[in-house]
Amino acid sequence: MSFRVDEVLDTYWDDIAPLRNPVLLVALRGLFDIGGVATSALDWMLKERDAITVAGIDPDPFFDFTQERPEVYLDEDGERCIRWPENEFFIIRYPKGARDLVVLNGSEPHFAWSTFADCIVNVCQGLGCNLVVSLGAAAEQVPHTRVPFVVGSTTNNDLAQRLALSKPQYQGPTGMAGVLLETLDRAGIPSVSLRVGVPHYLMAAQHPKSAAALLQHLQHVLGIPTDHTNLIEEINRWQELHNEAVEGDAQATDYLHMLETRHDQLMQDTIATGDDLAAELEEFLSQQDPDDQGSSD
Repeated sequence: MSFRVDEVLDTYWDDIAPLRNPVLLVALRGLFDIGGVATSALDWMLKERDAITVAGIDPDPFFDFTQERPEVYLDEDGERCIRWPENEFFIIRYPKGARDLVVLNGSEPHFAWSTFADCIVNVCQGLGCNLVVSLGAAAEQVPHTRVPFVVGSTTNNDLAQRLALSKPQYQGPTGMAGVLLETLDRAGIPSVSLRVGVPHYLMAAQHPKSAAALLQHLQHVLGIPTDHTNLIEEINRWQELHNEAVEGDAQATDYLHMLETRHDQLMQDTIATGDDLAAELEEFLSQQDPDDQGSSD
């Protein structure tokens, strides 16, 4: 059974004051969010902020509830309630920053991916977002003792040149992230995909250092505070746990040293600074026509 966007997307922005140069951030738990790093990064960014809900996607048509189970909980009055998988859009205003943000921090759906992506496009157009930044995390050969690299890609030729981003070359099975980027392309909405590495040998752990790396990159590029320093205590705690997992294993220690050497060599090849990236992005966005967001060419 198919659904229209207006049947599954609820919007509450009619009485919201216009946003300043808004950018949409998207992170979805699922295939491209190993360890929940990207969604936890946005959780930290939203923490203790005055975020206002402006839209929500009905979970019913999109989820197999035998895989993504609803949760039963007791509310403040002791009444039993059901918490369904949520995909809600929030706005965060930054009076002293370069722009305001719209944030979708949710779950990759199981069904109707095309309609789900169309819902996101509808929110972009309704709130005037002229850029979408999707966040993800992947298991890679990175050492837990270093700040992991954040790599970016875009199908927009201008953005690729300005921000020194690669153009996607992957071919094969994809997730909701791949479908979303193709849908944004067709709608003429520029998008950037940012992915951070997670140590593949510590997959069962949490990785706040990787989450902080994503937030720091966003802060540099978008010109808004992400408060990633709030993660320092968690980073230190998990660093100790990660160290304990490797210590005493000579083979693991040798492997870690090899990863560290390779990582440090790659660091020397990093050229663009955060200020360079922010200035280039600002110029790109200033050239976007709000009535015609252009194509990816």
